[in-house]
Amino acid sequence: MKKIIFGITSLTIGGAERVLVDLANRLSEEYNVTIFTIYDGGELKKELNQGIKKIALYRKPYKEFSKIEKLKASLKLIIYKKKIYELIMKRGFDAEIAFLEGPVTRLFATKSNSKKIAWIHNDISKVYGNGLKAKIKKWVDGIAYKKYNKLVFVSEENKKDFNKEYKWANEKEQEIIRNYIDYKKVLQKASEKLDLPYDNKEINLLTVCRLVEQKALDRFIKVQKELEIKGIHVKIYIVGDGPQRYNLQKQIDSEGLTNKFILLGQKENPYPYIKYCDYFCLLSYYEGYGMVLEEAKILNKPIILTNTAAIECAKGYDKAIVLENNFDGIVKGLEKELKSDNIKYLDNNYKKEYKNYTLEDKTNNFENNYNELQKTNEEIQEKIIRKIKEIL
Repeated sequence: MKKIIFGITSLTIGGAERVLVDLANRLSEEYNVTIFTIYDGGELKKELNQGIKKIALYRKPYKEFSKIEKLKASLKLIIYKKKIYELIMKRGFDAEIAFLEGPVTRLFATKSNSKKIAWIHNDISKVYGNGLKAKIKKWVDGIAYKKYNKLVFVSEENKKDFNKEYKWANEKEQEIIRNYIDYKKVLQKASEKLDLPYDNKEINLLTVCRLVEQKALDRFIKVQKELEIKGIHVKIYIVGDGPQRYNLQKQIDSEGLTNKFILLGQKENPYPYIKYCDYFCLLSYYEGYGMVLEEAKILNKPIILTNTAAIECAKGYDKAIVLENNFDGIVKGLEKELKSDNIKYLDNNYKKEYKNYTLEDKTNNFENNYNELQKTNEEIQEKIIRKIKEIL
């Protein structure tokens, strides 16, 4: 049985982390799978199949490290890189897969006889930022990526951006493989009963993301304020946590949107929130592929997104709205879509009688589409698995 190892920073709740857990579980049926994380713990670790081996460099989660400990941990990873790598790989693996940009990609770039695969999820041209530190990081990462046999991208845009950033990359073997999602798990978890916050007399917009600058939630707050001024009243819910939470809540309160723009915090099961919202939004400054959009599509939700690499998710999906990636474009697009006489995508005859539309109606609509959703998603996910097997 072929032995493969995936590397990722941690298994906390996140898009790439969810993809890895689903993918590892599926591949463990046919491969000997190990997952290496820099930091242990993480809410998604418990979702791994029992047969998957787990290795962690540090025994506690990242959030439990102090600032000094985090700095020491990063330095240790740089100074003792080769020694750490040898300890991880002493069992020997046929394929080593760095599943996320950053420290794991640099670590797994250490020379060996194994097949080396780097998985690129994000828009590499936006990740680094500007300044001397960004240039050094870009240069160091470029050296690491050169040592991989194959580069895997989650979207065509990711690939284009990477090849633009690193001119030599065209000489490498490259593959575009969409994110694998266990759609059966999404459907099953979406049916779990939760105490949901939605008000059926309102139009409810939802985003599921980490509270980081990339997701442009500060801009989304300003957009809602502008919509309120224009007389378009919606409620916006954000599932997720992250370093910007305090500042975002401060901004929400100062704009007088405390009961309109609601940070729900991190949820281990976000799927019922997606299933019962009216629109799922991802209005980021930049994206990779936007795995959470695929999950929303599995649940047959209308999606609204900004023009990033994630627009590939919208291709062929008739409930997708793509907005210009700037404040005015978003306001204009949402204003057009959310005017009471112009709601196009909501269920129950496009929600012409919105206030009488209940969670029960949404559930019935979802169940009516269930068999068709299952068939479509099974075909998509099996095609992805076939492509992944070909590169291992």
